[in-house]
Amino acid sequence: MARRRKPWVAITLSVAAVTVVVGAGAYVFGSARAAAAQQRVPGPVTVTTGESTSPRPTTVSEPSPAPTSAPTVSAPVPAECQGGDRQREVEASLARIDGYGSVTVDGVQTAEDCNIIKSFQARYGISPALGRAGSATADVARRIATSAGAEERARCRVSGPALTICVDLTQQTAWAVRDGAVVWGPTVIRTGMRGGYQTPTGGYEIFRRAKREWSVPYKVWLPYWQAFNGGIGFHETTTYLHDGSLGSHGCVNLLHDDAVALWNTATVNTTVKVFGNRPGT
Repeated sequence: MARRRKPWVAITLSVAAVTVVVGAGAYVFGSARAAAAQQRVPGPVTVTTGESTSPRPTTVSEPSPAPTSAPTVSAPVPAECQGGDRQREVEASLARIDGYGSVTVDGVQTAEDCNIIKSFQARYGISPALGRAGSATADVARRIATSAGAEERARCRVSGPALTICVDLTQQTAWAVRDGAVVWGPTVIRTGMRGGYQTPTGGYEIFRRAKREWSVPYKVWLPYWQAFNGGIGFHETTTYLHDGSLGSHGCVNLLHDDAVALWNTATVNTTVKVFGNRPGT
């Protein structure tokens, strides 16, 4: 009985072996197919050259428009500033005077020019101070600009560290110098008129001061009086300084602010130098 069973057992074992081998092969082939299937799934494509491996629509961006700034609109020139016939001349003088910013010398009135001219007119007592570049403004600006120059200042011949007040009859201006530096002015003045009232030239000293002096011959108070030659001295004007038909009786007339500033700058014994000649006298 034992010998008859051996071939069956062998056959059974062979079939089992084949089954195992085939199953193992199916497992291996199945795994390979799965792996291959996974590899065939397309993934994201990384493009390093700027070109795609498959054609794609090309997107063209319109260039952004260049930023534009709003157009500069000049402020309108006020009507009261228009019509001055000495615009370029005033601009040229103001460009030489400190304190009025950058002035464009082109002869064209602008709102900015108007404000600068108004400020100048108010400072030097020019009426009306509306910003129009007329003859009075041009004359005052020219005189101030000239007196601010080194050539005109040299005419005063100041020496030493002491305070010296310079009175320029030709330009009708005055300024004060200490240690070589201008400490007051230049500003506009009015001196003696013709008919024997001309302000005398020469070197003097302040010898009397009073904030309010009574003039006996002319029956008027003289504010911020500083006498330097007999009855002649500095004082605040009692009339409109820029009236060319008027003049003093020999005194040096000053605007209010200038009279106060000179009063606070000078003292008794301060040197005064008067030079030049007032036009028309």
